[in-house]
Amino acid sequence: LQPPGERLVVTGRAGWMGMGRGAGRSALGFWPTLAFLLCSFPAATSPCKILKCNSEFWSATSGSHAPASDDTPEFCAALRSYALCTRRTARTCRGDLAYHSAVHGIEDLMSQHNCSKDGPTSQPRLRTLPPAGDSQERSDSPEICHYEKSFHKHSAAPNYTHCGLFGDPHLRTFTDRFQTCKVQGAWPLIDNNYLNVQVTNTPVLPGSAATATSKLTIIFKNFQECVDQKVYQAEMDELPAAFVDGSKNGGDKHGANSLKITEKVSGQHVEIQAKYIGTTIVVRQVGRYLTFAVRMPEEVVNAVEDWDSQGLYLCLRGCPLNQQIDFQAFHTNTEGTGAHRLAAASPAPTAPETFPYETAVAKCKEKLPVEDLYYQACVFDLLTTGDVNFTLAAYYALEDVKMLHSNKDKLHLYERTRDLPGRAAAGLPLAPQPLLGALILLLALLPVFC
Repeated sequence: LQPPGERLVVTGRAGWMGMGRGAGRSALGFWPTLAFLLCSFPAATSPCKILKCNSEFWSATSGSHAPASDDTPEFCAALRSYALCTRRTARTCRGDLAYHSAVHGIEDLMSQHNCSKDGPTSQPRLRTLPPAGDSQERSDSPEICHYEKSFHKHSAAPNYTHCGLFGDPHLRTFTDRFQTCKVQGAWPLIDNNYLNVQVTNTPVLPGSAATATSKLTIIFKNFQECVDQKVYQAEMDELPAAFVDGSKNGGDKHGANSLKITEKVSGQHVEIQAKYIGTTIVVRQVGRYLTFAVRMPEEVVNAVEDWDSQGLYLCLRGCPLNQQIDFQAFHTNTEGTGAHRLAAASPAPTAPETFPYETAVAKCKEKLPVEDLYYQACVFDLLTTGDVNFTLAAYYALEDVKMLHSNKDKLHLYERTRDLPGRAAAGLPLAPQPLLGALILLLALLPVFC
């Protein structure tokens, strides 16, 4: 693991954005890798305009404006416009997952179509609504696009798992490990053969160690006859009820409705159903920050081609040791000390105006009467941020567990999980540790030289 503040790049198998029809269709397949630029700098109020670039390219290459199959010059013009748009916003998009995916995708398409970098560009057009009977209205889907029907037709029902991230930030992994982490900057929550999820966490207050999720990017990869590749992106004060291309389902394929976005509460609660992989995702904005929860079959969770590259798949591996905070010790130290002494006892400094301990406990008790880890996380967040909205973040995180977790006996957790040096969590290895690996190798070779 690289130290905080340094750029970290993780690659995973993914197809490029499924945008455009007509001439672009043949070129919009898979490209080998998708770069996850994991940066440690804040991006809470990022002015990145990549969504605008994506929308303009979609408008220029779809519907009645789509170039004919032999009209390569017009398609190349649209690509040059797309590239120009990304260059104009490059400075403000550093570390943005959708931006870097678009840049690599443009290069790939220009190479496939033999497009020169110099030449005319196309003017952006307004996107037209899909005609009646289009795939947006299609209700039938092939059996392959329904996970339980296709993968488990003659076997027992799949075992579903849950992962969630909320507050300052607290992580519940697919194996029910509960951790509180620093993880400032961009980090991958999920990275498997079907989808990628990345979050960006930024300081709640300038100079504070308390962070919360300010940005979320989800990439659903192209899958057989079910869905085109789709990208969903949410930021503070922007919780869209559509993918970045404006659609609300999986595209033009026959099983497009096996991927759907539903807005539950405008600007506050969005649910994404991916039936073709048996997955449900809940994204909320609580106060200024975002929360994430997912229900996913174990088979999908473990659909990873290269396990050695999954050291930072947080929902599967948990947070790296150097990013974990022992908030239960923090909680114990605060009892009886008073808020004015928290800075000396805490691994994370408090905000300038925080709640007294007794007030934080009372507010959390109102929403979370059971003194489990969600209640303790609530108290921790109020003491470190001074933001009462974090009470609701913990409350809704537990509500999502009740809705998404398959084992009702594990809704409440009482003992947090913090990996000890040299010991992996139950059932899962820790992220690769170079020094530990070198030590094991040295011990293995001792008999040879002695």
